[in-house]
Amino acid sequence: MKKAIKYRRILLKLSGEVLGNKETGEAIDPSRLAFMAERVKKLHKMGVQVGIVLGGGNIFRGLSGVDGGVNRVVGDSMGMLATIINGLAMMNALETVGVPARVMTAIDMPKLAEPYIQRRAMRHLEKGRVCIFAGGTGNPYFSTDSAAALRASEIGADALLKATKVDGIYTADPKKDPKAKKYASLKYETALEKRLKVMDSAAFALCMDNGIPIVVFDFFDGNALERVVKGDAVGTLVS
Repeated sequence: MKKAIKYRRILLKLSGEVLGNKETGEAIDPSRLAFMAERVKKLHKMGVQVGIVLGGGNIFRGLSGVDGGVNRVVGDSMGMLATIINGLAMMNALETVGVPARVMTAIDMPKLAEPYIQRRAMRHLEKGRVCIFAGGTGNPYFSTDSAAALRASEIGADALLKATKVDGIYTADPKKDPKAKKYASLKYETALEKRLKVMDSAAFALCMDNGIPIVVFDFFDGNALERVVKGDAVGTLVS
């Protein structure tokens, strides 16, 4: 007997870094894109409605630009444009494997993508199209985590799935501290109080206000995504 799907509509948050390949120097590695597209395809086949928010850190990160002397507003604008490049790449990868997708941007550029309109996004999802929300919130000073929480709230997502390079939230960086312990679950308030850096405080607060659970998991675990939407204990649940 197949296990029922717990989360029918999700917002998947992916960092830009998972697209890049430090060994080859490629900002967008085609093999990693293909891997992600196949993961999303499995969800699509299960009947899950999928929204995606991609970061832009593989191309340009606004805060890093500030450290190099770039004005914060200019740097964040560059970062938002980087997310649109990643969004177009993801759309192409999904369409290559037969999954219909649309890029919707918070910054108008009609020759490249649709403008983000909440009702239109809902219609795309209902018709079985993956919606890739690019351009952040369209405003500087807000991270793509905040954009993911905002879009998840607007589309009525059952959960926000934050894919990372580790298998959950830890008490410390597990790569630096061998004694770091993994949380199986957390309350929003605890995540905010401890200032856990897996997502920024604005994103945690927005999900808390709208009752959207956050699941943090290892995207490179081949079966994790499907198990998460079925409600299995994978990664760390913040609720």
